[in-house]
Amino acid sequence: MTYSIGKFGKAGPGMFPLLVSGMLLVIGVVTVIGAHYKPPVPISYNFKNIALVLLGLCGFAIISQYLNMILGVIFLVFSTAYAASSFTVARNLKISACLIAIAFAFKYLLGLNLPLI
Repeated sequence: MTYSIGKFGKAGPGMFPLLVSGMLLVIGVVTVIGAHYKPPVPISYNFKNIALVLLGLCGFAIISQYLNMILGVIFLVFSTAYAASSFTVARNLKISACLIAIAFAFKYLLGLNLPLI
């Protein structure tokens, strides 16, 4: 709240958070208005799928902390894939490979300190 916004020609440190929050506000208002004009749809909860996603996220955090992030990503993809209507090992391997490639790009191109190996 105390960061200066600056001007568009010379943006201050508060400009980016202001623009992002403004865009999120617009998206939220459009979503609420759009939902007002659509008929309500009953929601069904599948607690097995919720538990699988939570297991995947917690397992990813624990495995990444104590082993390495590559194994955490593989565990996350394979454990949460059981929540989908179809499960194929080939698709999960492709998704895991893409996420691991993104993690390597974050580490080596952006300089983030990720425990990949």
